[in-house]
Amino acid sequence: MDAVLTQEVGSDLDEYYSSERSRILVVEDDQDTAFLLKQILRHAGFDVLSANNGKEALNKVNLSIPDLVLLDLMMPEMDGWETIDHLRQVSNTPVIILTALNNKENVVTCFQRGVDDYMTKPFYKGEVVERVQAVLRRSRSTRDSNRFVFPQVGLAIDIQTREVRLKNARIQLTGKEFSVLLNLAKHAPEILHYQQISQAVWGRDFPQARQRIKYLVYLLRQKFAQVDPEAENLIVNVDRLGYKLVTSM
Repeated sequence: MDAVLTQEVGSDLDEYYSSERSRILVVEDDQDTAFLLKQILRHAGFDVLSANNGKEALNKVNLSIPDLVLLDLMMPEMDGWETIDHLRQVSNTPVIILTALNNKENVVTCFQRGVDDYMTKPFYKGEVVERVQAVLRRSRSTRDSNRFVFPQVGLAIDIQTREVRLKNARIQLTGKEFSVLLNLAKHAPEILHYQQISQAVWGRDFPQARQRIKYLVYLLRQKFAQVDPEAENLIVNVDRLGYKLVTSM
């Protein structure tokens, strides 16, 4: 009984992930440097978490969905180079390199691999904060034009990466499933008629289109329900007309 009473109270992750502060992932194997960077960023108003190497970083990217990654290049297990390559296969999260390597060839190679900025150690804390803020501003302006986000139902659709998340869970969709969902999102919360969906998905309307659309919607609902049974109702059928995406509860 005493052991039960002294247990720590669990965190409300819904409250944690709904924070409006930007979330920064610091990937650095030197614990003193990681601690210093976390303190700098926290005092600048960011939420911060850290990883000791690339493998841990990739796991935390999937779990915490950071707004930006501050990444060292020289690390054990999985270095920064390999981490960039793996990260760019699954996400367009902005990346700033912070490393002791100041070779110009390294800088060029990093930008070719999709890095957003490059800084060298030793660093000045004011510059770290300003560069992070600058990259986040650029990222938001680009991302906002490439994303549909419906916070009331927890749905986010990224056009560029074709990534779909429902309540922070990533949902794998086929090309046709994604196309149906994307077009519903573009017109939400209005009704998208069968003919409009057919034209958007296949480039034409044809007799079998309605049945194919119904099947694709069925698959989407099943995948939503795997995350949250109630989310199956996010796509509503409007009799004899088409479908609409529910954007508020």
